[in-house]
Amino acid sequence: MAIAATRDGAPARSRAEERRRVLATAATYAALVVCGVLFSFPFLWTLATSLKTGLETRVVPPVFLPEVVQWQNYLNVWTAQPLAQWFANSVVIIIATVPGAAVTATLVAYSFARFDFPLRDFWFMLMLSTLMLPYEVTLIPQYIIYQKYFGWVNTFWPLIVPSWVGGGAFTIFLLRQFLMTIPRDLDDAARVDGANSFQILWSILIPLCRPAIATVAILQFLREWNDFLGPFIYLNDPKLFTMSIGLRFFQTLSESTQEPRTHLLMTATILMSVPAIILFFSFQRYFVRGIVMTGLKG
Repeated sequence: MAIAATRDGAPARSRAEERRRVLATAATYAALVVCGVLFSFPFLWTLATSLKTGLETRVVPPVFLPEVVQWQNYLNVWTAQPLAQWFANSVVIIIATVPGAAVTATLVAYSFARFDFPLRDFWFMLMLSTLMLPYEVTLIPQYIIYQKYFGWVNTFWPLIVPSWVGGGAFTIFLLRQFLMTIPRDLDDAARVDGANSFQILWSILIPLCRPAIATVAILQFLREWNDFLGPFIYLNDPKLFTMSIGLRFFQTLSESTQEPRTHLLMTATILMSVPAIILFFSFQRYFVRGIVMTGLKG
């Protein structure tokens, strides 16, 4: 009898566990859906507002969808102001900075990960300590140096040159940690075959570090594309403005004319967001792999 009762109880426990798993899975997906809606709603609202008229943006209570989709808003924004020029300026800065950050950060990270030199850990920790310094702390000294000694104010150079001198402490840290996860046996085997340090980096480590390098490139792109303070401080000529400064122009235009131009600001915001969205989804697997595989070995 006891054996029969045990046999009868086993399927019951199995069904109960299965129900708990189903409920846990359903709760997880429900939470993900809620979080997805919360995170995507601001973008969806921006997209919907970009297709409204100026008066519809000030209707109380607000409406989510426009009565008539205003596709001409995108053409008006693109042609009313030199948005194409600002877009081109941003692209020029991106083309000049992303390779610089990827190349220099890889070289510096390689030296920290593979070479033994005096006070290596000290210099690495000193570099990491710069992450605790706000950008505003070094802004004034940098501005004085760029203006007084180089005459770079109102040029793209203050926005480009820093990416070619290391690419930033975080990108170096990211690549260094990724390199630390690659066994040194590969280096030793290559040295036995007569390869030097540069050949090891170029032929062995860089192909293995493609996800991490792609992650650095994406982060640098987003940093430069969304940078507002740098162009705002160093660029005075409207012909040199970037897209981030252009968004500020639409905001001040709405405030000065007292006309409802929020829809134009949202339209410009969508135009600025499109390249970043395309880039992220095109290289998403490299980005995720680069973050996941970056260990904390030190």
